[in-house]
Amino acid sequence: MRHMIKNIFWICFLSAGLVYLNSCVSTKQYNDLKSKQQKLMEERDLLKGDNERLTVKNNELSFQIETLKKELDKLRKDSIAVAEDLQDMQYKYTQLNRDYQTLKTAQDELVSGNVKETRRLLQELQHTQEELQKKEDDLRKFEKSLTVQQAQLEQLKYQMDERNRRLQEMEQIVHSKDSVLSALKRKVSDALLGFKDEGLSVTRRNGKIYVSMEEKLLFKTGSYTVDPRGKEALKKLARVLEKNPDINITIEGHTDNVPYISHGGQIQDNWDLSVKRATSVVRILLQNSSIDPKRLTAAGRGEYLPVDPRNTPEARRKNRRTEIILTPNLNELFDIIDNK
Repeated sequence: MRHMIKNIFWICFLSAGLVYLNSCVSTKQYNDLKSKQQKLMEERDLLKGDNERLTVKNNELSFQIETLKKELDKLRKDSIAVAEDLQDMQYKYTQLNRDYQTLKTAQDELVSGNVKETRRLLQELQHTQEELQKKEDDLRKFEKSLTVQQAQLEQLKYQMDERNRRLQEMEQIVHSKDSVLSALKRKVSDALLGFKDEGLSVTRRNGKIYVSMEEKLLFKTGSYTVDPRGKEALKKLARVLEKNPDINITIEGHTDNVPYISHGGQIQDNWDLSVKRATSVVRILLQNSSIDPKRLTAAGRGEYLPVDPRNTPEARRKNRRTEIILTPNLNELFDIIDNK
């Protein structure tokens, strides 16, 4: 670099000298100086190119030096980490070696004749094995018991499912019967609407329909012959019952508590009178109708099931009545219950 600067100086100096001497030297000298100047300029250009290449090379070397420095720092850090790992491994090795020596010493003591300790350990081992065997036996018994209980549980679950199924069937039947009763009450009430002011009522209780007819609508006092107006009401009721074949019919005759005075005929007391009135109603219902007689039951209650227990004319009037009790056929429900 210093040589290049020196050449450039001389080129500049000679150029200035040529200009100065041009006016005072000979042509030959001038030409020599000019030729030398030309060579120096060419050398200067070559030096400039070398300088540029050296500059690039210098930058590259500087980058490489920085890279090497970074790698050197990394190697130093890695060396420190390796040294720390080595130290840790040496510590662990020392610990393991100490443990090994301890175990080896214990083994040597056992091998060298510590028979008593060996026997104790063997006894403990045998005791442990016996305990394990006992627990294994208990476990097998428990598994067997668990299997039995599982089978019982499955059986109970099956029975519960069956009961739930039957219960659902019963609920469906009850719901169906309830709907039938509601519809039947409505139909009976509509059919007998014109008789409500004559001592007739239609009520529903205890899962049954009660058609109650006072004595004045059906019979004369002490008689069991149905009056024409009563026959008309019973025939209207019969037409409704014909269309509901799943309904069972019970006719109950009721009297008041006034004793019946017998005149030597078929009726001896209130029992006879209540039964005769019930059978008279049965015959009217069956007359010219398609009602199956198996559906009907006639019963006499006498004076022993009053609706009003008071001993007054009004109470006795209420108690002298005939009740037609309509009950849905529950055989299907009973079959489900019997098959439990």
